Amino acid sequence: MNKESFFINGEELLKKIKEIIAEGNVRKISISDKSGKEIMSFPVTVGVVGVLLAPLFAAIGALAALVTECTITVEREEDTEAPPEP
Repeated sequence: MNKESFFINGEELLKKIKEIIAEGNVRKISISDKSGKEIMSFPVTVGVVGVLLAPLFAAIGALAALVTECTITVEREEDTEAPPEP
């Protein structure tokens, strides 16, 4: 599993989450406050589309109004393909 973190301000939070989900191959997203305390964490399942994400986006939007700075940690699927042999 591959982890990636982004430090972002609250007003950019929802936009960044939408971008990350649109990229695909994401398993889980965690949002932590500036002190490192996890505020929200959710799995991203394959095939989840707009209508099902609406309540999640509403919750993230509310969270963004409360935090000034946060860190998004993204767990991505690793490529299952084996590297080519020499």
